[in-house]
Amino acid sequence: MSKPIIYCDFDGTITESDNIIAIMKKFNPPGWEQIKDQILAQEIPISEGVGKLFAKLPSAMREEITRFAIENAKIREGFAEFVNYLREEGIPLYIVSGGIDFFVIPILEKYGPFDGLFCNHSDFSGEYIKILWPHECDSLCKNECGCCKPSIIRKVTKGKDSYNIVIGDSVTDLEAAKQADFVLARDFLEAKCAEWGIHHQGFTTFYDCIEAIKNRIEVKK
Repeated sequence: MSKPIIYCDFDGTITESDNIIAIMKKFNPPGWEQIKDQILAQEIPISEGVGKLFAKLPSAMREEITRFAIENAKIREGFAEFVNYLREEGIPLYIVSGGIDFFVIPILEKYGPFDGLFCNHSDFSGEYIKILWPHECDSLCKNECGCCKPSIIRKVTKGKDSYNIVIGDSVTDLEAAKQADFVLARDFLEAKCAEWGIHHQGFTTFYDCIEAIKNRIEVKK
């Protein structure tokens, strides 16, 4: 039997809402909504758009922005139980996030450690926030993803007989979904999986994810 490996998005998946959007709404830099719309419409690459969004926020606001992001984030119901279930079953869990280290890492700290945590990094040394991209696209991806989820999946699964399960919700999860054997999807990603005929199931809470994974494992035995 192929070994299940879980790749789970963070913003809008582990958390109930997108933390980058929440930050932009709160601090409301001029022109951010147009950039957001361009990203969602896939008119500009994700990395370009996210870089432009944060370049509108002064580095001097680091503590204020970080505190807001951490206090504002609401974890989706059942996530702690989901992490415990995977540990008990020996199923690897990789967090693959288009979010930024200064809020992703502290929000998830009490739930870890994970088999891997991939996200974008931040540089507050200049006048405005600069986003760094330590997990850029490999030679097989030309989408300028920023944190390239399909590239991470290829790297993790190289040489392994694995059954890849992707959990996500948004435009940043589209390319990863194409690499998956099975997708647990909500919102924008669920609609796209249905449109493109990608093998998927919708979810609301992580209790739904636990049941779906149990069923997939039983089917494959």
